[in-house]
Amino acid sequence: MTPSATPWVDRRAPAVERILDAAGALFAERGVDGVAMGEIAVAAGCSRATLYRYFPDRPALQLAFVQREAIRVGALVLADLGDPTGAADDLVTTAVLSALRHVRAAPTLAAWFRETDAGRTADLAQGSEVIEALGLTVTDDPDAARWLVRVIVSLLTVPGGDAAEERRLVERFVAPVIALTAP
Repeated sequence: MTPSATPWVDRRAPAVERILDAAGALFAERGVDGVAMGEIAVAAGCSRATLYRYFPDRPALQLAFVQREAIRVGALVLADLGDPTGAADDLVTTAVLSALRHVRAAPTLAAWFRETDAGRTADLAQGSEVIEALGLTVTDDPDAARWLVRVIVSLLTVPGGDAAEERRLVERFVAPVIALTAP
C-alpha cells in the first residue's frame, strides 16, 4: 500500500485520553488546583501546544475529565442496578450508594472531594449536562435529578460516619423523595 493510500487514523481520541489520564493521576497526587497545564503536558508526554489544542484552558480540561469519569461511574452504577424493575426506593438507594462507593474507590475522583477542591467540584456538577444526565438515569424529573446529584456531591464532600449511617440517611431522606417523582 502506498503512503497516499494509507487510511487516515484519527489520533485525537488517544491523545485526549492520555492527557485526561495524566491529569487524573496528578489530581490524585497533588489536588485538583495544585496542577498546572504544563505539568499535565509533561506527564501526558505531549507539548503544551498539543494540550491547548484539545483543552483551551484548565477549566475546560477539568470539565472534560469530570464528564469522562461521570460517564464511567454512571456505567458502573447502571451495572450495579442490574434489573431496574424493583421498588423505586430500593433502586434510588442502590444507585446513590453505588455512586458513592465507585467515586471513593478511585483516587483520581476522590481527589475532587478534598476540602480544598470540593467547591470547584460542586460548581462543575451543577453546570455539567453529563452529570445531570446521570441523575436522569434514576428519575425522569430534571429538578429531582439535579437535586440527587447535589445530594451525592454533598455525601462525597461530607461523608456519613460509616456506611450504615449513609444507607440509613439515603433510605430515610433521599430515596422516598426521588421515588415520589417516579412516573
